[in-house]
Amino acid sequence: MPRALHLLRWLPASEWLARYTRADAAGDGLAAVIVTILLVPQGLAYALLAGMPPETGLYASMLPLILYGLFGTSSSLSVGPAALTSLITASAAGALAQGDPQLFIQAAIGMGLLSGVFLIAMAVLRLGWLTNLLSHPVIIGFVSGCAILIAGSQLKHLLGIEADGENVLQLGRSLLAQLNHSHWLTVGISTIAIVCLLIPKQLAGPLKRSPLPGWLSAFLGKSGPILAVLITTVLAFFFHLEQRGLAIVGGIPSGLPHLSAPRMDWGHWKTLITPALLLALIGFVESISLAQALAARRRERISPNRELMGLGLANLASGLSGSFAVTGSFSRTTVSFDAGARTPMTGLLTGIGIALVALFFTGLFHALPLATLAAIIVVGIIPLIELGEIRHLWQYSRPDSVAMLATLLGVLLINVQTGLLIGVGLSVALFLWRTSQPHVAEVGQVPGTQHFRNIDRHDAIVSDQILSIRVDESLYFGNARPLEDLLYDRAMARPGVDHVVLMCSAINHLDASAVESLESLNQRLKDAGVSLHLSEVKGPVMDRLKKTDLLSVLSGQVFLSQYQALEALGGVRTTPDA
Repeated sequence: MPRALHLLRWLPASEWLARYTRADAAGDGLAAVIVTILLVPQGLAYALLAGMPPETGLYASMLPLILYGLFGTSSSLSVGPAALTSLITASAAGALAQGDPQLFIQAAIGMGLLSGVFLIAMAVLRLGWLTNLLSHPVIIGFVSGCAILIAGSQLKHLLGIEADGENVLQLGRSLLAQLNHSHWLTVGISTIAIVCLLIPKQLAGPLKRSPLPGWLSAFLGKSGPILAVLITTVLAFFFHLEQRGLAIVGGIPSGLPHLSAPRMDWGHWKTLITPALLLALIGFVESISLAQALAARRRERISPNRELMGLGLANLASGLSGSFAVTGSFSRTTVSFDAGARTPMTGLLTGIGIALVALFFTGLFHALPLATLAAIIVVGIIPLIELGEIRHLWQYSRPDSVAMLATLLGVLLINVQTGLLIGVGLSVALFLWRTSQPHVAEVGQVPGTQHFRNIDRHDAIVSDQILSIRVDESLYFGNARPLEDLLYDRAMARPGVDHVVLMCSAINHLDASAVESLESLNQRLKDAGVSLHLSEVKGPVMDRLKKTDLLSVLSGQVFLSQYQALEALGGVRTTPDA
């Protein structure tokens, strides 16, 4: 029985299915119908962005949604094809395939499968903390760069020309060379599609304030893709625009996907490891951020490790279904939430709905213009461009703004994967640089109190015989040796000092290098006739110190508070008010 309970903790569906009600079914059913209608054109559009056949956008919206519904913990998150994961897939698969269309498809499928394996492994090993390597500025820079790149890559479909490129420089040159050959019928259809997409967006605010039910106003506000697909497909079909040079989706094979693993050489699999890992991290960060934001509104709890498992299985299923990587979608998730989705059953029902579309209704999309799908991608991605954040970050934290700008330029000028690696590497480097130069303050007693503050900021009392130092950072190999020298030099600069009291209130961790440096500092001060004391040491830090030799060789004492230390050493000049 205990083993069964252990297995059930990875299957959250066992919890919500046990208390499932008719009211839940009604809310989930309505949300599933609405999300299914939105997901069909989006799935086709993101397949186009990923460079994959259109039917793979439908395949990525069947089994992945069902498995996430069973193993995920968010009641509203809508998993499926998304812009960022599609772009990363296209970039990495294109770099590997080098123009081979069959290898491109196998590489894209392999990336989805590998990202699923990585996410599942992270769930089992509880490695969700790895996503903390992606700082907020890096994510903004990466998303903004990808959004610009995505929008640029779709201009060829909006203009009806041929253009390619891995970065904006290559893409820009290619577009400029072909601009004079724009197909004006395609431009006209693109314009109609964009108008259809923008009108519901403009009406979203008034619709929310209208007396319409919340789910209906949310659906109408997001109905632009449906409207664009309907109008442009009808125009293309009845006026035979394909015969006049308009590129259309064409025949989409009907039926369900056949489960199989991609066939590639081991060398190709090794090439995909790094981009697949980045894809897994980006997809998880995007999904968990959205899931937690919505869970907070319903006072629900999200388990990061269960989310890793749910998203990992969804990507594994997508790869085995012959499709590309999936993640949580902001637009579909907000519609699902507003439409009244109560449990993950919404995802299961949506997956079934997409399967029915793939079985019986793919013929309806034969005349769908590629320009319409490109317009859906561009209009949906533009709000993700946040270049103004660079200026705000520059005013608050210049290192963070540098990390964001470097990530953005890396994505735009080199490629997607390199841009992200630059951002992560620079963030880690800046973190190490900041923590290697922690703020160190000499503190003194605030008159009439037992409080000690920075003497450069407050009118505080100091003792000629006692040097009170506060270090505002945990101590580790990156800053331990410089801090040792700094504390020793400050003590030696004051000939009358007999005691150094290290105030440890801001120290949360000491590694082995830091303990060794403290032992060295203790001995150096002792040789100079100065005692080293510690005060306000936190419990976890003291627990670690008890396992070392520092406390046994310490020339001074460990005090509960800084005031107690100064009182015991004769450094309190006035008696504080009780």
